[in-house]
Amino acid sequence: MKPIAVLLITVAAIAQTHQPFQAQSPASVIYGVNKDGQQTVEITNVAYEVTSIGVPGRPQDQRLLLRTTTRTKQVVDEIGMEASTAVEAWPLGVDPKQKPLYSLKAEGVDSKTVDGALLVILRGLEDTEWWSVYKLGTGERLFDTYVPLLGFSIRRDIQTMRYVGLEVPADDAADARLKDPHVVAVLTYASAERVLREALITSDDPKQAQSLRSFADASRLVTLVQTPTRALKISISQNYPSAPATVSLTVPIVRDDLDLAHVQMPAHLHIVAGKR
Repeated sequence: MKPIAVLLITVAAIAQTHQPFQAQSPASVIYGVNKDGQQTVEITNVAYEVTSIGVPGRPQDQRLLLRTTTRTKQVVDEIGMEASTAVEAWPLGVDPKQKPLYSLKAEGVDSKTVDGALLVILRGLEDTEWWSVYKLGTGERLFDTYVPLLGFSIRRDIQTMRYVGLEVPADDAADARLKDPHVVAVLTYASAERVLREALITSDDPKQAQSLRSFADASRLVTLVQTPTRALKISISQNYPSAPATVSLTVPIVRDDLDLAHVQMPAHLHIVAGKR
């Protein structure tokens, strides 16, 4: 009789968790005129989303209910805005009136799920676009990237996703290691569960390093190269009106890791494993 009792208790628990509910989160817009006579607009939007099953960090058969609240405030005809994005998550079937599994909030204007495994928030509010990448199952931050998130499978028979980002430190970076004037960028190689490898890119010439990490004067791109062997190609070019003067690094991927010993790059650049 014990197995039957356990089954009955389990069914009862599921029934209690999956009680029907209705949730409403109103959107709003506030229009006004500030003391300088400029038009202002404040907008709040709320969106709900149900994930697929198999979210890393959660039970295999569990789906999540996500509620994303985005708030923006801007002065009409001015560049830039104030914006924040908050994401809350519950197991599907749990009333959102209850405490969420996690909640996170960041300055940013948009969020999206990627491959049913990641949550990506667009952070750039003015001229520079960048993204913060989080674990969808727990809300834990994985890394930041100043190029669009690159994702690919390292296997053909079973999808095994890996993700790549390139972080470019700002002049006021909080990480002491990134304040070194020789630093160009940090390359991140990750699974949906954890960062597998970080690599620090530096230049012998501090002036070149400053030019390569400039948000206003340089553009960056990271692409996947499949032949002759799988590798990541990092390209940094100067913006118009300067000549492109593109600087490239090719980083091989071997045994699910970055092969830093065989990187192809100009002699004055260096790349080493790093950990923050």
